[in-house]
Amino acid sequence: MAKVSVIITTFNSMRFFPETLASVLRQTFSDIEVIVVDDGSSDQISDWITSVEDSRIVFHSQVNEGVSSARNKGINLARGEYIAFLDGDDLWVPTKLEKQVSLLDLRQEVGLVHTWLALMDESSRLSGRVMKPDVEGNIWQEIVESNMIACSSVMVRRTFLDAVGTFDPQLLVAEDWDLWIRFAASYPISVIKEPLVQYRIHHSSKSKRYPEMVKDFRTIIERAFTSAPYECLPIRNRSYGRVNLCIAWKCIQAKEPDYEKSAFFCQQALCHYPNLRFSCEFLSFCVASRVMKIVGLDSYVWCLSLFNSIRRFFSQKSSLSNLIGNS
Repeated sequence: MAKVSVIITTFNSMRFFPETLASVLRQTFSDIEVIVVDDGSSDQISDWITSVEDSRIVFHSQVNEGVSSARNKGINLARGEYIAFLDGDDLWVPTKLEKQVSLLDLRQEVGLVHTWLALMDESSRLSGRVMKPDVEGNIWQEIVESNMIACSSVMVRRTFLDAVGTFDPQLLVAEDWDLWIRFAASYPISVIKEPLVQYRIHHSSKSKRYPEMVKDFRTIIERAFTSAPYECLPIRNRSYGRVNLCIAWKCIQAKEPDYEKSAFFCQQALCHYPNLRFSCEFLSFCVASRVMKIVGLDSYVWCLSLFNSIRRFFSQKSSLSNLIGNS
């Protein structure tokens, strides 16, 4: 029986999946089983994966039921002591699993460990941006206020997962946030402060299911505060503020941006959490929204790509200078 079960879910991500799977198979920690759950794809992934010769791979195909159902199927098939999740378009650095296993082996009280994220584009080019969540321990309040954990970065202890429950298939969005909140309510959470995951940013989402987003976010927040201590209740408004700002972002990042809806959700965010207007996240949104409205989404993405290329260049130049200086 493998020590780690890696669960990869995929839905029409064949464009990226071979690279994703390769990043798993070249992990320095090799005592793994790789459970690939295809959620009703139409891109012939089943034909391709049968050609991959690696006895550690288990493939399951199902009719399209959503990512929660796909992950839960992977959990049901998993036999490992630890479970790691990966979306079908993200990548892992080779030492990712090794470092997470070492931490969970050493700290038996920890239920979930995640990592920093290096952001990349659809062509697998790193942007130079790294998401660096640093809070750990008993961090229920921080997790409830803002989801700082990406599913592709997570490894959990199987016995603890059995205790808190799996992904809620009724949720269409943020189903992973709902699960992390439940983990944080019962167990300490740790983070490895290295970008061991390369997280793919897409700028082509066509989703306009804003009512469903509002409904699911509300379900998650209200569920989290059902039995929360009285003194924690002010966090609920901050949480509503941040999820409304999240939806406002999605409105302008859609293939057909809806600036009217974006302005509505932005106003809702400030109604719930007025001090949000002073955050870097809110200021970034205001700048991006204004620029997109003037030049359009495609031009904005091009400008952002150019900016990231320049940042990458200077980041690499700085790293090279430090290397030379230390030699």
